Amino acid sequence: MPATTSFTRQAASYRRWAGLCLSLSLLPLLWWLLIKPSGTAVELAAKTWRLDIEIEKLLEEGESSWCDEMPAEASKISRRLLTDPTGVRPAPAEHCRFSLPQWRTLRIARAEGAAPAPALWPEPRLNGLGPDQLGAERASKREAFYELQLRANAGHGQTWACRLPLAEWQAHRLGTRYRLQVDRLGVADCASLPRPG
Repeated sequence: MPATTSFTRQAASYRRWAGLCLSLSLLPLLWWLLIKPSGTAVELAAKTWRLDIEIEKLLEEGESSWCDEMPAEASKISRRLLTDPTGVRPAPAEHCRFSLPQWRTLRIARAEGAAPAPALWPEPRLNGLGPDQLGAERASKREAFYELQLRANAGHGQTWACRLPLAEWQAHRLGTRYRLQVDRLGVADCASLPRPG
């Protein structure tokens, strides 16, 4: 009886190992069937660009803090005594509500187009108020986006957009044909595009 039990345990152990090995060997096959990117023939149909400049406006906004930490440019100040919950100020101290000029994004000036038109930054109109005046506007953060519009050659009309740095974007030529890696879900791997040059 003990020999049979030992044999049964060994057989169960072998089955577990065989099942594990089979599972591990099937993983690459499942990856290949379900996820593996496939090369798709595409043509560079358009090269688009978009240039954005944030326009900020100087606005008066309400703030509050302990009066001994209040910024020097604060105005319209109201004070009251409060106990500091952090314990930094042992006795009741003055807490202030005040107004403070703050630059806030108001709008975005945008220029967009496609090659061969040159990418030119927009020239936003500002209201001309002095930089320290409430309501003044200023140009702030700039962002540039350069994309290749790729169309499948197979004729089913599928397109992809790949965003690139300017130098790479400029080096690609309209009408060029590529092999683009696209996964089974239709997501393009833009890093698979060949680097021109």
